[in-house]
Amino acid sequence: MPLDTPKDPAIAAKADLDPQNFALANCIRALTIDAVNAANSGHPGAPMGMADAATVLFRNHLKFDAANPDWPDRDRFVLSNGHASMLLYSLLHLTGYQDMTLDQIRNFRQWGAITAGHPEYGHAKGVETTTGPLGQGLATAVGMALAERALAGEFGDDLVDHRTWVMLGDGCLQEGIGQEAISLAGHLGLGKLIVLYDDNSITIDGPTSVSFSEDIPARFKACGWHVQSCDGHDGRALDAAMEAAKAETGKPSLIAMKTIIGFGSPNRAGSYSVHGSPLGKDEGALTREALGWRHDAFVIPDDLAAEWREIGARGAADREAWEARLAASAKGAALTQRLSGDLPEGYDAAVSAARDALFAAPKKAATRKASQMALEALTPAVPAMIGGSADLTGSNLTRVKAVDTQFTREVPGRYIGYGVREFGMAAAMNGLNLHGGVIAYGGTFLVFSDYARNAIRLSALMGVGTIYVMTHDSIGLGEDGPTHQPVEHLASLRAIPGLTVLRPADTVETLEAWDIAIRNRTVPSLLALSRQDVPQLRMEAGPENLTAKGAYVIRQFGEGRDVTLIATGTEVAIAVEAAETLAAEGMAVAVVSMPSWELFEAQDADYRAQVLGTAPRIAVEAAGKFGWTRYVATEDDVIGMTGFGASAPIDRLYQEFGITPEAIIARARLVTGH
Repeated sequence: MPLDTPKDPAIAAKADLDPQNFALANCIRALTIDAVNAANSGHPGAPMGMADAATVLFRNHLKFDAANPDWPDRDRFVLSNGHASMLLYSLLHLTGYQDMTLDQIRNFRQWGAITAGHPEYGHAKGVETTTGPLGQGLATAVGMALAERALAGEFGDDLVDHRTWVMLGDGCLQEGIGQEAISLAGHLGLGKLIVLYDDNSITIDGPTSVSFSEDIPARFKACGWHVQSCDGHDGRALDAAMEAAKAETGKPSLIAMKTIIGFGSPNRAGSYSVHGSPLGKDEGALTREALGWRHDAFVIPDDLAAEWREIGARGAADREAWEARLAASAKGAALTQRLSGDLPEGYDAAVSAARDALFAAPKKAATRKASQMALEALTPAVPAMIGGSADLTGSNLTRVKAVDTQFTREVPGRYIGYGVREFGMAAAMNGLNLHGGVIAYGGTFLVFSDYARNAIRLSALMGVGTIYVMTHDSIGLGEDGPTHQPVEHLASLRAIPGLTVLRPADTVETLEAWDIAIRNRTVPSLLALSRQDVPQLRMEAGPENLTAKGAYVIRQFGEGRDVTLIATGTEVAIAVEAAETLAAEGMAVAVVSMPSWELFEAQDADYRAQVLGTAPRIAVEAAGKFGWTRYVATEDDVIGMTGFGASAPIDRLYQEFGITPEAIIARARLVTGH
């Protein structure tokens, strides 16, 4: 039997279904085996099983141009089961993405290589989002499909007309976020979202029967999806299923592909042992023989390599036609500006006008209300902004006049009702922002940031400027009690590298916080906003965004300093009240508003020293004390929470938990000896 004919009869039967597709898919399998073996680390099973479907997708259906990876109207491809990263890296290399060289494949999972263990956004062209935490790729893809629908509604489908394709496995469907994404996509009828489900019946713990027995196609049908099933190793059946999915425009589509994990491996195919371990030299050789692959490690025969390069170049004609339509369209310049990520010309004027209005007529308001005021002022100037809430619009106050049209299956409005799906919302917003052309923000309660945390973490890891509006930020929300009163959340969010946490003190700081969030497209921002009213503390008009400094002296009483009071959010007003009493007693007191630790740490050492001073310091925040000892001497110098909250009116809670001017005054007297 010739070496280029599969030795295993069962494999040969699959190869005969579409011989050319099988030969091209073997290029993916071979590179996967070689790269994982070289690294002695990785997940060969899924790429080997999904190779046939991925080949059909890239060969016949995916709209892309490998020479222009960021072409705006390309189809998006998301590998939600990111442990199968060698599938994606092989595809990018084979189709001719310039940065995905053979050396990168050889250095899979090694220091400095763009071929990380899981695909990471920004490392390699063609990686549309970071995946690995299962389910998030699917939910992020929902956001990409939302962005495509929104932009097509605004600019027309002659300029915006592309699909979002997702590959995923059982793990993505077991994670709760997977169901959040499926439900939302079905409800909104995202017909250009197509999911290829690698149904291989295996997870790390063994067969899926250990923990998973539901009817997946029925679940998708119940959520309003178009559903098909086929043999995941039959190239022609896969091609027909993808064609049918593309024709279904009113519903998102699922193609359930029955596959064999580790397809081709004589001793490990169909077993959990091939999921996350290299095949090794001996099994790798046996697999090559079983597949009929007679080439050395990392070698792709010239004829197959040429065909893969042709696949990668095929989209150039579509791209060039789109560029011509863009140049000829009356909306072309506006779409180009939107896709650039630059803010419109009128934005700076809108910020200035909003600032002037606050200084001209100071407002006492909850910072969640101040946030709504800021949005009312800024969103008309930034049509890219798309808002939403996880079923808490009336509490988060994220809906304003300019962002008032509801996003439905019929009309792609600027406001998305995400339902009670905090995690799904956060991941979808990442997808909206990754897609480009939109700036997504969405709201929930700060305590529910726990549900969204892993998507917030990915925002920071990817460097994507998603804006999280988190209201009801402390025990100040009152009677709802400790289940809804965030205590540890500010500290845990501040611990995420690359996330800007902003807890503004009044209307002015809230406007400035929004300005920071809107301008920064490469750093996610989280606004922690109050339910209760606070006075406007900033009264002196001026153009400088002091919130951008992270901390600044908001009040100075007397000459020099005997004590410095550092506070955030609603507690700044309490600190000012305490400072007034201390000043009347003859103390020199500086009150520092610190809306953002991260922005303050980014300032130079001289500025930080000037703000903090050398006098004893006291920190005030209606949250856990953890972390504040970076700014004060001991935890006793923090006026904050040591446990959970309670159900009671706001004033009683602050009194009972000792977050009062009297507590600050007593501590100040103690640390200063006054």
